[in-house]
Amino acid sequence: MIARFRVASRLAVATAFLMFGLIVLGSIVRTTGSGLACPDWPLCHGHLLPPLEFNAIVEWLHRLVALIVSLLLLTTTGWVLAHGVLRARLGALALLAVGLLGAQVLLGALTVWKLLDPAIVGGHLGVALLLFATMIALALAAAAQAEPETAVAVLYAQAVLGGLVSSTHASLACPDWPTCNGEWFPPLNGLVGLQMAHRYGAYALTTLLIVVAFRARGATDPIVARAGSMLLGLTIGQIALGVSNIALGIQVWLSALHLANAAGMLALSIATTFRLASMPARRVALAPMAAS
Repeated sequence: MIARFRVASRLAVATAFLMFGLIVLGSIVRTTGSGLACPDWPLCHGHLLPPLEFNAIVEWLHRLVALIVSLLLLTTTGWVLAHGVLRARLGALALLAVGLLGAQVLLGALTVWKLLDPAIVGGHLGVALLLFATMIALALAAAAQAEPETAVAVLYAQAVLGGLVSSTHASLACPDWPTCNGEWFPPLNGLVGLQMAHRYGAYALTTLLIVVAFRARGATDPIVARAGSMLLGLTIGQIALGVSNIALGIQVWLSALHLANAAGMLALSIATTFRLASMPARRVALAPMAAS
């Protein structure tokens, strides 16, 4: 029985790692303007293989990795559902992942059919991050043979908001920092309002994780204690990447790193919350931190 859980965990981990790469590749597709380089779906210019053009190859690679992720996810789900003991404990998460995958495939097609509508592009990233979180939770649940519980709404919301900033081209609505067009508190209208909402979210998240890091220092579990500091460090790095993006005029590699760091923060927060949830005594002692 333990071996079956171990296989499920390894399949989910492999899927989550590949999904992480897919999310970062999606950022490269957006920032290089490759979203419509293949104007049809699921083919590319009516063919299975793309023309030998940079943007078309980038978009085609994104689709190829998405296909591999989908097959690996379905393999993971099939393994879980094929074994009664896994199905009873992990079946709900596996079926949720399949449902999210279906929504993600539809949103990917709509992204092309609706000519990169910002709402659909933002939704595509939002579902991708939620699917990524679900696979991490499934991997952890299989490894620990326990039910998962997460409290990562703030990180998730901030990451999705960042995707909306990118897809609506609001990244340079405020070309300076910490002010916006020379104003400390500009009117929250249009693209400026979206950019400032993302900045305010970053400030709130930093404040939140300062509190988390401070409370985690007293944890008896050294992994939880280190995780709080790591999350704060990643948040500071995230702000530095965001400011650098503004200063350098939205570079492809910086945008990819920005999203990769956000996905890493989400993964670490899920893993830490799961560890707290699986340790009842310690969870009670750290309840204020978990609630934060």
